[in-house]
Parts: sequence; structure tokens; C-alpha cells
Amino acid sequence: MTTNIIDAGQVEQHNASQRATLQADFDALGGMLSRRGVDIEALTAAAQTFAVALPSWGVGTGGTRFARFPGKGEPRDVTEKLEDCAVIHQLTRATPSVSLHFPWDKPSDPKALRQQADSLGLAFDAVNSNTFQDQAGQAHTYKYGSLTAQSPAAREQAVAHNIDCIALGKTLGSKGLTVWVGDGANFPGQHNLRGSLERYIDSAKGIYAALPDDWLMYIEHKLFEPAFYCSVIADWGTSFAAAQTLGEKAKCLVDLGHHAPNTNIEMIVARLAQFGKLGGFHFNDSKYGDDDLDSGSIDPFQLFLVFNELADAAQRDGTFSPAYMLDQSHNVTDPIESLMSSAVEVQRAFVQAAMVDRAALAGFQEANDVLQSAQALKKAFRTDVSPILAMARLRSGGAIDPVAAYRASGYREQAAVKRPPRAGASGSGIV
Repeated sequence: MTTNIIDAGQVEQHNASQRATLQADFDALGGMLSRRGVDIEALTAAAQTFAVALPSWGVGTGGTRFARFPGKGEPRDVTEKLEDCAVIHQLTRATPSVSLHFPWDKPSDPKALRQQADSLGLAFDAVNSNTFQDQAGQAHTYKYGSLTAQSPAAREQAVAHNIDCIALGKTLGSKGLTVWVGDGANFPGQHNLRGSLERYIDSAKGIYAALPDDWLMYIEHKLFEPAFYCSVIADWGTSFAAAQTLGEKAKCLVDLGHHAPNTNIEMIVARLAQFGKLGGFHFNDSKYGDDDLDSGSIDPFQLFLVFNELADAAQRDGTFSPAYMLDQSHNVTDPIESLMSSAVEVQRAFVQAAMVDRAALAGFQEANDVLQSAQALKKAFRTDVSPILAMARLRSGGAIDPVAAYRASGYREQAAVKRPPRAGASGSGIV
């Protein structure tokens, strides 16, 4: 039996106070959509199937390169992170899995951690390796690279860590490994640009060989940071080339914040999907050179356009099933609230993309009717599907208004009492 962190009676009381208003809004939206030939019940059922994984590190308070301001009641270890993740899923019903990061989340008893997750109604998504930080007791530094290091011993150490992550993930029931490295150069001439990628691929082959048959390896790229002159895996083309070289089980992972400003991310999505190498997403948002802002907080239209391409890919290939995860850093908000809001925004884009009249859009495109082609997308994007999302949550046992229900529960205040700050313990491994 799944354990509810927040009392189910409290959630039901919250829902009871808003049920009538939601039904009225749902009926009104249903009538409008019916006139368009769209079935609101089909959209609601689709919304109930949507799932995006939570990042374990995201429930802790993040920071910048300059400072971190701890939040009250933030989780101090992986078991407390799972508790917070369970609250998010209980209220949104859209986040049934958690992505762990090793060694930040390395459990002393993996089987016990899996049992805790089971009891909370959670599963484990792809696991993440960490070779962008030196860990206590490691023999070789990653200061000058990990999978691409000049030192063969450092490369071997990085490969071994990734293989250890696979072994841990197998015990936890995961089916994938995400590999991101901060390797690169800060000065021209620091690296032989071709040689560094050759070393990366050689190291990655060692990791790939250790993958179970039913696992995927997700290769994540990032334009810059911490390598400010050139990152080894800096763009989707390099990621694609590496994945092609490694084999079928290697896929490309697209983080929405890891691009130059104004990059056409939806076109990247279309290209990777076309050639069978789109593995999944880390959802967040970006304004300048930053990343990890709350999903949909800056450019919700871009998020919609990404899902429009995903809907097109799914229509073309019924087996298309990319992995979705939130990857954010919450510096000034309650991380639970930000993750709930972000999950809803990603789900919103998913539902809006499902509303696009694809037959009409194809007709406009074939006729070179540029304006109507654009308007076909805008029509879906401008439709407020909030009643559909709320009804999907209600029917799945969640909260009509997750943030309001969470605040009313007093969970954060209770966590602050149960989790007094502990020196050296932070729910965010990032800083």
C-alpha cells in the first residue's frame, strides 16, 4: 500500500472546496473545444498518462557560484529527498519517478532505498554519474578532465565510476544512465580539440559495454560551464556523433537550458527524432547564459513548440517514447512548490500540443499558407487547458491546486522541525 506523506483527508478537504468551480470551468472549456471538434475527455485521459521524473537534487536549495542560502526543512539525505518527491507526486500525480545522482545519493543499502520508494509509490528513473567534482578519497583529480583527461588513470577512474552507477541503478530498478561531463578547455591551445573527443569516445565505449541489454545511455551536452572556451560535448551534433559511434543503446539527451540564446531547440528535437537518437529531455528554462530556471517560467511557447515536434514524432512512430525529467535549481523559492509548478507547465505543453489539428496544419503547409500554418499552432497554445490539468489531477487522486494544498498542509513547517540543519548536509549536491 502506498504511503501518503500528506494526510489524504486534507487533500480531499482542499478538493471539496474547489470541486464545483473546477467542474464549471471544465464544462465551459469542454463546450468550446467540442465546437472545434476536440474531445475534452480524451485530452483529460491523455493528461492522466503524462509523467515526468523528478531530480533528487532539485528538492534541495540550490545556489550560484557565489553563495547558497539554505531553505528551512530542506532534505539532508536521499531518504528525505524521497519524502519530498513523494509529496510532489501525491499532489500532482505527474511525477512518479526520481532520478538519483551518484555519489550524492549513494545509499548504504540500495535494497532498503528501493523498498522506501515502493512504499511511497515512486520508482527510479535514469541514474546520473558525477565526474565533474572530485569526491572524498578518490585517487585522481578531475580538475583537467574526466572521460577526456590526459591522464589514463583519471579516465579509467571515471569509467569505473560510471560502471558502479550502472550496478547501483540495476539494484534500484533503473533502466538508464545519464552521462554529462564538464570536460573542456578554458584557453585556446589547452586541448587538442580532436584528441579530447577521441578520448571521450574511447572512454564512453567502456561504459557502453557495461550497459545491460535493456538499458539506455543518455549523452548530455552543454554549451559552456565550467569549460568556457570549449566544451568537449558542447552541442547536439557532437552528442549525435558520439551516440552514433557508440551504438543503438546510446541516445542524445536535450537539456532546454544548455543552448546558445535564441537556438531553435525544437528543430534539434525534430532532427534527433528523425534519425532515432532522441533519448529524452531535462526540462527547465533559460533567459541569458543561465539554465535550470523553472520550466515554463521564461518561454512557455518554446516549451509548447518542443512538444509539438514530439507529438509529430509520436504520430509518425508509435513506439516513440522519450524520457522526461525536470532539472532545475531553486534558489529563492520552496523547491517543492517550484517542482510542482514546473511539472504542471510541462504537462500543459503536452496537452496543448495534443490539441493541434494536425490534418489542418498539414493542409496549410502543403498550400504554403504561412499565416494559417502559424495560427494553427497559436490556436492550441493560446487555449487555457488549466481545467483539463486540474481534472486529471482530481481523477488521479491528486490536488486540484497542488501549491495551495501543499501550503495548507503545513508540510514545510513540519519538515523544518523534523530536519534541523546539519553541518555539511545539503539536499542539493550542486553547491
